Amino acid sequence: MELTTATILERERDLMEEQYLLYMQDITKKFGAFTANDRVSLRIKRGEIHALMGENGAGKSTLMNILSGLYQKDGGKIVFDGKEVSFKGPQEAKALGIGMVYQHFMLIEAMTVVENVMLSLKSQGFQLPLAKTRAKIKDLSEKYQLDVDPDALVGDLSVGAQQRVEIIKVLCVDNAKLIVLDEPTAVLTPAEAQGLFAILRRLNEQGHTIIFISHKLKEVMEICDRITVLRLGKSVAEVNKADTTMDELGSFMVGRSVVMDHIPMAENIGNAFLSLEDVGYKSADGVERLSIPEFQVKKGEIVGIAGVDGNGQSELAQLLMGVVHPQMGQVKLDGVDMSGKSVKDFIQAGMALIPEDRNAMGLVGAMSIYENLALKNMEQAPNSKSGGWFIQYKELKEYAKKMVERYDIRTSGIDQSVGSLSGGNQQKVILAREIESNCKILVAVHPTRGVDIGASEYIHSKIQEFRDAGGAVLVISADLDEVLRLSDRCCVMYEGKIMGFVDPQNPDMQKLSLMMAGKEGTNESEIA
Repeated sequence: MELTTATILERERDLMEEQYLLYMQDITKKFGAFTANDRVSLRIKRGEIHALMGENGAGKSTLMNILSGLYQKDGGKIVFDGKEVSFKGPQEAKALGIGMVYQHFMLIEAMTVVENVMLSLKSQGFQLPLAKTRAKIKDLSEKYQLDVDPDALVGDLSVGAQQRVEIIKVLCVDNAKLIVLDEPTAVLTPAEAQGLFAILRRLNEQGHTIIFISHKLKEVMEICDRITVLRLGKSVAEVNKADTTMDELGSFMVGRSVVMDHIPMAENIGNAFLSLEDVGYKSADGVERLSIPEFQVKKGEIVGIAGVDGNGQSELAQLLMGVVHPQMGQVKLDGVDMSGKSVKDFIQAGMALIPEDRNAMGLVGAMSIYENLALKNMEQAPNSKSGGWFIQYKELKEYAKKMVERYDIRTSGIDQSVGSLSGGNQQKVILAREIESNCKILVAVHPTRGVDIGASEYIHSKIQEFRDAGGAVLVISADLDEVLRLSDRCCVMYEGKIMGFVDPQNPDMQKLSLMMAGKEGTNESEIA
């Protein structure tokens, strides 16, 4: 039989439909004059875990919102399970077997797990299938080792458990063929992230295809089979994990070479600027949150604190800014006892903070970039006159323009609301405000959480510059790689105690893991 061009094309199409569960071709989406997706193509093979990577603003979430029916595409086509589809809403996508697990959970904390799951299911009239849904949750929890109690209040669950509830909501749709997870590890501790990966592998073994949206290179290389990279709204690469490296993926994402090795060690370390002596702090309910006999951060060095979130890191950061006060011991800045001093006193003594939650504690989202840059010194000249009674807006805006350029804050203008910026650019606003406040010590809590690799590299370089100029830096992060990369000295915190120190350039990972689990570690003097 002679093969015609039409026959060849038909066979190729049949092969593609058999091999690929999802094919999105030349997808375009515009918001006014802004093009979020510019002829993007994405191919997902049946039964694979596929990473969708890109910096914040690259178009990943927009593309997936089109797939889930939340947005309508302006151009291109979607072929799912062998048929061309176009969804008018999320329910249509869900009915065909496409489930989304969003970064910000869609849960009602005052309701139980089973009640939340029932809300996500198609209405069955006036009859509520409570017993049936509870039984299904138990079956799914056992099948995939999700460890979810159907009758638990969602508000009482950990972040990791709430995420598992979201996964159960997707699985409760009988024909869930494709599961999309949007930045699923952004709110998880390292231990919870590993637990999620185990769940994804079990789901994959049971025949579910998974799209894993992330900008974290290490976890993509750990969990995914193939990778598609978006940059500035366009698809720039589709590679097999086995055929690429983290360095190459980083280059695809930002359009240039990215190196995330350990930064050069400090060369000129001075005297201690921050000293904690016999510090003890208990919460309002009497629970001991901090117990630190001795701790120092010296001028011209970066000290890193590693550990799972919830082990006293937040309380330590609050104590170092004067938000809370220890019941015993002393906190000294440059030799001066700050016990009982106010936040303003700590700032005037040279303390600066990158808070753990930039939106809740670091920025006022509805205010402009120039206003947020001036929040810390609004009452000081040249920003104002007469003790803050008269704001000098011209000076504020001129200063903001300099900061936008100096810190590479990517914005349409200094009048843009800071809440509309990407996470990386929001973090740069905080970084600029804090470092440029004539501070002497910078406490950076999760400085690159939820930030893409390009912005992470930039933020790390600015922290290094501050240290090299003689500043003292304390980095607190649940991202172990970040702590090890930045630190001149590195310790582990567990239940409010400093468990021990590790050499950040040659860490003993077994000892480090034991310390993070509460086992006694190594004294700093023992590190060669």
